[in-house]
Amino acid sequence: MSRGILATIYVRLVDGHDARSAHAILAAAYASEPFVRVLPYAQLPATRHVRGSNLCAIGVHESRVPGQLLIVSVLDNLVKGAAGQAVQNLNLLFGFADTAGLGPIPLFP
Repeated sequence: MSRGILATIYVRLVDGHDARSAHAILAAAYASEPFVRVLPYAQLPATRHVRGSNLCAIGVHESRVPGQLLIVSVLDNLVKGAAGQAVQNLNLLFGFADTAGLGPIPLFP
């Protein structure tokens, strides 16, 4: 891993919810966000998927522990960190599109 942040998050599910319903909730919540990608259910991201971009990728997977959910999120801390935040704030301040200057295509590999 050359750069990036990978977070592994364990969530206790409330009654009436399972990993698929939690995935659907996350996907709906971030559907209109240009820099957040919720991957298809049970696909987990790697830092190489967001390297050189302002993207945050989120994967949801059922945990081996009953009643728990596993969420993995990745981002490139060099772009999504202070640099990308500065450009996004500049865009907001001057009324530009959120995505101006922050092309969504990551470098690969």
